[in-house]
Amino acid sequence: MIIKVLGISGSPRRHGNTETLLDAVLEGARKAGAEVEKIVLRSLEYASCRGCNACHKTGVCVIKDDLTEVFTKIGDADVQVLASPIYSMGITAETKGLIDRAQYLWARKFILKNLYYAPDHVLRHKGIFVSTAGLGWENVFDAAFPAITAFFNTTGFEYWDNVIANDLDRYGGIAGHPTALTEAREKGRDVVNLLAGLQDPANAEA
Repeated sequence: MIIKVLGISGSPRRHGNTETLLDAVLEGARKAGAEVEKIVLRSLEYASCRGCNACHKTGVCVIKDDLTEVFTKIGDADVQVLASPIYSMGITAETKGLIDRAQYLWARKFILKNLYYAPDHVLRHKGIFVSTAGLGWENVFDAAFPAITAFFNTTGFEYWDNVIANDLDRYGGIAGHPTALTEAREKGRDVVNLLAGLQDPANAEA
């Protein structure tokens, strides 16, 4: 069974530090045998959540735009790699717009109670957060983690790991970082190998 890896770039800047780091994760996953796709939110036409709460009654978002297909692809993926640089100590507007639009899934889980991710499903669906920051502060990513956690939980993915690189102003960008790109490729490889091992019938309990 082919493992599907979906990368989502939430950076407004094409081919910058964060998208380059995301590409490295996807490269590692591809070389490990996964089917890889990348979505660039900047190139899509979509609206933010209206807060209308219609989905609390129907379980369906009333907005139909480019994110409608994105959520279908998220549902089909085995690995979701969500990437956002740190802007003003948090995730970008593009990324937050995507996360807020998952409200219809939250409504299905907690209000309508017609969506449930079994523990085995979550175990076999991994989420990776990719991020970069110019600042060297150790806590520069801290404000991003809760929203990413909520999104992975809402979409049925285990928050498996981070691929993050800070202090890029000092390094002159991601290409100057001594380890980040190599570690990103390794992370992509490792998550695919992990899921391949879980799918192997020889590893199933008798």
